[in-house]
Amino acid sequence: MFDLLITGGTIVDGTGVAPFVGDVAVTDGKIVEIADKIEGEAARSIDATGRIVTPGFVDCHTHYDGQVTWDDELNPSAGHGVTTVVMGNCGVGFAPVAPGKEEWLIQLMEGVEDIPGTALSEGMTWGWETFPEYLDVLAERKLSIDVGAQIAHGAVRGYVMGDRGARNEDATPEEIAQMRAIVLEGIQAGALGVTTSRVLSHKAIDGEPVPGTFAAEEELFGLGYALKDAGTGVFELAPAGADGQDLNKAADEMAWMRKLSAEIGRPVTFALLQVGAQPDLWRELMQESLDACAEGAQCYPQVAARPFGLLIGLQTHHPFAKRPTFVELAKLPFDEMVAALGDPANKAAILAEDNLASDPAIQFDGLGPLIASMLNALYPLGPVPDYEPAPESSVAALAEAAGIDPLEHTYDLLLEDGGRAVLMAPLFNYVEGNHDAIREMLTHPQSVSGLSDGGAHCGMICDASIPTYLLTHWARDRHRGEGLDIEWVVKKQSLDTANLYGLGDRGSIEVGKRADMNVIDFENLTLGAPRLAHDLPAGGRRLLQEASGYDYTIVAGEVTRDHGVDTGARPGRLVRGAR
Repeated sequence: MFDLLITGGTIVDGTGVAPFVGDVAVTDGKIVEIADKIEGEAARSIDATGRIVTPGFVDCHTHYDGQVTWDDELNPSAGHGVTTVVMGNCGVGFAPVAPGKEEWLIQLMEGVEDIPGTALSEGMTWGWETFPEYLDVLAERKLSIDVGAQIAHGAVRGYVMGDRGARNEDATPEEIAQMRAIVLEGIQAGALGVTTSRVLSHKAIDGEPVPGTFAAEEELFGLGYALKDAGTGVFELAPAGADGQDLNKAADEMAWMRKLSAEIGRPVTFALLQVGAQPDLWRELMQESLDACAEGAQCYPQVAARPFGLLIGLQTHHPFAKRPTFVELAKLPFDEMVAALGDPANKAAILAEDNLASDPAIQFDGLGPLIASMLNALYPLGPVPDYEPAPESSVAALAEAAGIDPLEHTYDLLLEDGGRAVLMAPLFNYVEGNHDAIREMLTHPQSVSGLSDGGAHCGMICDASIPTYLLTHWARDRHRGEGLDIEWVVKKQSLDTANLYGLGDRGSIEVGKRADMNVIDFENLTLGAPRLAHDLPAGGRRLLQEASGYDYTIVAGEVTRDHGVDTGARPGRLVRGAR
């Protein structure tokens, strides 16, 4: 008697071999048999005829560090076939924390990752000081998916150095030694790695760069040596230049990453995006990662499967948020506001007005002028999201073709779909409509599929849907014969990401592996348009993007989602360390 039997599906097993039709049997949360036809009874059977069966996806770049303490479902990732997430990326997290410094860490997370601080303050449960104590709290949680945690440089630096660490002052040798000991303690308790950020755009609410942004090599290597001491763990970072600033530092960053990985014998993985100012820099850095590999280092660029930028809408950021008439209308309930914005008199007034001075009461006002200045690189996303728009479909180009002012056309577009239309401003991975760079990044032998930022950037992006996009766009819909084999795409976001973090018990459909799987109606798998929800604690807002076509998601042998609906099953747990 098996616990679960999946029959007749086309198995894309995550190892990269060609798909094959067969059955999969599960007992006690593990895969116990794979065959053309399995004889035997099961407590539950799933007929997967006409469906693909994949491993559960392992998303190695998320920020659920706070959300996991109150939310046991962990959307948006749980709705996109993800069965394991790794959080604590980019040097921000919530442990260790000195008593009384909880709010400082919340403001740091809010500033860097755009997670509403009010939601974190109301929703989070604390009850820890050290990182091992944080893991102990998470170990009590029963979740829909598994979570792995990394220890964040920002939290460690603030804990050791106090205000000096927050202000990015230099660490003393003694303080570096303390940080090394704390990271080692965290790794030994089950952290999957240590993380840091070096990008100038990562700032706390008070405008101070993330602690560690300017850390000297001695401090960075101190963190890395803790991984060497433990003999396990990954060093993850957002390097200088990844946000398009300080691009002249990119070569220096690559040099110390190569040196660090070689010295500690551990993987270093770093965010890599194409930036318009130097559109070929990413290719040079990827080549360096290959050279590093040849020298015995392990450097893995984390890349995004689609353009990386802002989602623009009346409920998020847009060019009119600081104009006096809009500010008044924004006080109305949303549907009434949209109706009022359709009044020609209000439209004419808003288009003629200047922006008000900065006012904290004006929600989402900071990016309006920037958006207004880049209408030639702003695109309607559409009800079926188009992440590869042609230059002639930009707002400016469409306005020119229609013979109207681009800003007026932006206004009209934002009122579509009852005021819920979404425009996309691709800041990275998009240069003059050339999308070939993304394909080249994905297929690079050292690259890792990441940067989904699940749980973060709640009012700006919704890239937790990238696992679905990899399937729908790259494995099925990509035009010009430039798609990617489905077996390759599945491996890229399951076994490859699991192996990077030493999670050898998952990521593929093989006997003895953990029974984390998806049964997917591949031909009808559909990614919906982003929508804004106010479902975080304290009414906090976040962008969500749903998918249809996931018939079943299975975690440790239990069905956690049935045709897109959460079943209430909670087999997910904290993943402690590599295995």
